[in-house]
Amino acid sequence: MTRRFDRRDFLKATTAAGAGYWLTASAVSATRAAEKPNEKINYAGIGVGGKGSSDIDNCWLADGQVVAICDCDENHLNSKANQKGIQGGDRKDLKQYYTNAKKYTDYRKMLDEMGKQIDAVTVSTADHTHAPASFMAMKLGKHVYCQKPLTHDVWEAHQMRVMAKEMKICTQMGNQGSASNGLRRAVEIVQAGVLGKVTEVHVWTNRPTGFWKQAPDVTARPTGKFEVPKHVHWDLFQGSAPERPYAPGYHPFAWRGWWDYGTGALGDMACHTANMAFRALQLGHPTSARAVSGPVNPETCVAFAHVVLQFPARESLAPVTWNWYEGTKEGVKLAPPAELLEKLLRKGEKLAGSGSILVGDKGILFSPNDYGEQYRLVGEGVEEAAKKVSETLPRNGRGDVGMKQEWAKAIRENNPSLAYSNFEIAGMLTEAVLLGNVAIRTGKAIDYDGAKCAVTNCPEAAQYIKREYRKGF
Repeated sequence: MTRRFDRRDFLKATTAAGAGYWLTASAVSATRAAEKPNEKINYAGIGVGGKGSSDIDNCWLADGQVVAICDCDENHLNSKANQKGIQGGDRKDLKQYYTNAKKYTDYRKMLDEMGKQIDAVTVSTADHTHAPASFMAMKLGKHVYCQKPLTHDVWEAHQMRVMAKEMKICTQMGNQGSASNGLRRAVEIVQAGVLGKVTEVHVWTNRPTGFWKQAPDVTARPTGKFEVPKHVHWDLFQGSAPERPYAPGYHPFAWRGWWDYGTGALGDMACHTANMAFRALQLGHPTSARAVSGPVNPETCVAFAHVVLQFPARESLAPVTWNWYEGTKEGVKLAPPAELLEKLLRKGEKLAGSGSILVGDKGILFSPNDYGEQYRLVGEGVEEAAKKVSETLPRNGRGDVGMKQEWAKAIRENNPSLAYSNFEIAGMLTEAVLLGNVAIRTGKAIDYDGAKCAVTNCPEAAQYIKREYRKGF
């Protein structure tokens, strides 16, 4: 079955200057796996180093086969092609797997040349390339698994939801805590009303301290001339970002702290740590965002921040004030209010490096865990009430592999909703999270119209809602 994407809706929402290569590339489509259920799903991996390595490996474990791999770093690419053993697999010689996978350094060329052979792609690049690569793949009718945060910009997250729905493809974001049975149980308990009306959420992280440099350690671009390593295709790494000279430190990991490539601690971890609360409370578009942070500069993410998002009432659900804490200010790690923690921490217990708290008028859910899969309930009678709550969500419990298996099942059954972190919810979560970065960068309290994907009271926010892509990407 060949399908072409009707670009009219997207053209209404974008300008030619920022449209990007994905919008102008020719459209083709592979036969859907749902139409050939007895055959393996043909996967391609975009970004196969770091997390991308296990992402594409786990597609094998979801009963697929990899026909192409792509990475702008030839060391990553060749290492993957010659890899022995799959984590969680049968440890067999992988020549039968990756030797026949065609290698590329440019995902655009890969999708152009092999579009008809590919059913689905994983996108595990730096944040700024998530959306451009995913847009092109989706436009070609490919199912997409994209790492968190789903996108670099608020507008991109909004459009990922729109495009996935338009193309009727199966999607999944790589916040693997979504597969946890503990997280799904927490969602059931909260939605059953065990905590009563929840009006506050507090989420904190141990990033960026000890993980990568953000301001004030790095506030300007490196000076001097540096030779690009022979194995790195620097132009392809930069992708849609503004062009700049190569310098050590951008690639392969420290890019997270640079605004052009990453989304900082908030983008990196909130799609994990805020996931359970976002789902449980059925949050959607925030109406406003404000932030108190360390000094803001145009190059690197901030040293610390407290972000506050306001979510409106949702049918019978109360409005929610959502708090995010990251980094260290004057030697003190930002965290939820001490008076709240006094109610939750046991004698001698220290606050975990990351976690979340949901505060209701009947009880509190306290999760000292990145994924919300481990938690305890505080309040009179709440534990007993929780035991009576029926299971309503399907169980997975297989982590990262389970996320790929769930995605593959959705593809085979042509049912996008079977993937629990599909772009409908993942796009909404990412859009809300990244609005916090807009508040940080503007330094102002901003009002947000989610339907229009626009800040209504701060014109300078527009550049952070949607950036202009570099020509060719």
